[in-house]
Amino acid sequence: MLHPWDSHNQRLAAQVAPSGWLPPVPKGKYHLLVIGGGPAGLVAAAGAAGLGARVALVEKHLLGGDCLNVGCVPSKALLAAARVAAQARRALDYGVQTGEVSVDFPRVMERMRGLRADMARHDSAARFRDLGVDVFLGEGRFTGPDSFEIDGHKLSFARACIATGARASLPPIPGLNDIDVLTNESLFSLTELPRHLAVIGAGPVGCEMSQAFARFGSAVTLIEVAERILSKDHAEAAALVAKALAADGVALHTGAKQLRASRTQEGATISFDVGGVAHAIEADAVLVAAGRVPNVEGLGLEAAGVTYTPRGVQVDDHLRTSNPRIFAAGDVSSAFAFTHAADAQARIVIQNALFLGRAKASALTIPWCTYTSPEVAGIGKSAEVLEKEGTPFSAHRVAMADLDRAVLDGETEGFLEVRTDPRGKILGTTAVSAHAGDLIGEVCLAMTHGLTMGQVSRAWHPYPTHAEAFRKAGDAFNRTRLTPFTRKLLGLLLRLLG
Repeated sequence: MLHPWDSHNQRLAAQVAPSGWLPPVPKGKYHLLVIGGGPAGLVAAAGAAGLGARVALVEKHLLGGDCLNVGCVPSKALLAAARVAAQARRALDYGVQTGEVSVDFPRVMERMRGLRADMARHDSAARFRDLGVDVFLGEGRFTGPDSFEIDGHKLSFARACIATGARASLPPIPGLNDIDVLTNESLFSLTELPRHLAVIGAGPVGCEMSQAFARFGSAVTLIEVAERILSKDHAEAAALVAKALAADGVALHTGAKQLRASRTQEGATISFDVGGVAHAIEADAVLVAAGRVPNVEGLGLEAAGVTYTPRGVQVDDHLRTSNPRIFAAGDVSSAFAFTHAADAQARIVIQNALFLGRAKASALTIPWCTYTSPEVAGIGKSAEVLEKEGTPFSAHRVAMADLDRAVLDGETEGFLEVRTDPRGKILGTTAVSAHAGDLIGEVCLAMTHGLTMGQVSRAWHPYPTHAEAFRKAGDAFNRTRLTPFTRKLLGLLLRLLG
């Protein structure tokens, strides 16, 4: 994962996988044993230790997990650089004269590695040691329902949290195992820009990286077996992203069937059919972004009495496994494969495992966002789900093109759609815009605390801002309350005024 071995990656390793790290002497029975040092595990360990618990943390790879090392942090650094390149190419639209825009890819990657190393201090072994957590680096396994062993150290626990995360999976495409493919675990080790990058999978990772590398200057082909990209998101929002990808030069193929891969001297050939038409793509690099599998192997879960399947550790609504002493959080057990969801679940584990809490994962209001340009964010239930349930709802939409700040910024693609019940309770929201991820946070706050759209319309936002879209959606809801009877009553009042 840490290639090239430059000063930045050496600095990263010194924090999240320090060589010569001396394991502490186990302190009797731990109140909480945490297996996995990604977002869920780190939050659980730090939170429990901060409340006075004796905590042990075990990590066999890199502290910080995928998010810091091969996920959120490096990917968003690349997206930021790609966005600057795209803005520079549009500079003349704003009356700004620039020369020819080119991307120094090795420098982009070095910047990413430097920022990642800077941020690693928050997840470092030394920091957690200083927080009072016993940090064990290495591979271990459960040896019983309340015991764990790592490098000859036997750890007993009153409660445990499995937070081992997930990893990229390879789809069963003939020939794929015969070529050197990239996944999120190896993509951020590139030092040269691929001339032609083939991307398999048009989910969030595939779309984000396709757009970024196209903006860097790669020829990019994005291949998806489903009939559209971002299949879990609002169809109209996904269509806007597809349009944006094409504008950036991504060759998009959806509905791809009979995928095959073969090695070539320059890289690989990816063959597939779309609507009966055969395609063969020559690429010098292939990124696979077609799903993830939970890390459940080698943990001794059978010895611990923990039930699991290929889809992950099974938990109840309180995040308790089949062993009442052991809980699980994050990607290893959750359908919400987001860092912020792992954080929220870790807090539930602390409450329920250590303090007799009864917090429920189903009570969480979890938003999500894909950081393409434009971004696509969502929360709650889609219109399709509400219709299937037979739930009465209405949709209140604000087009970005009707938002003054979006017009002034030249970011008019997209919309905000808020779905409510007749009383204004928010049931679900879709945002597609340059700042959808930030906008959906305000919706999450309103949903979490039960605010209606009528109340939202009375919360004034600075003008001009993108966040005004949410208040405008509140105004749109209020207009639906002007029934014929209400209009007649208001008219009567006006006549009384003369």
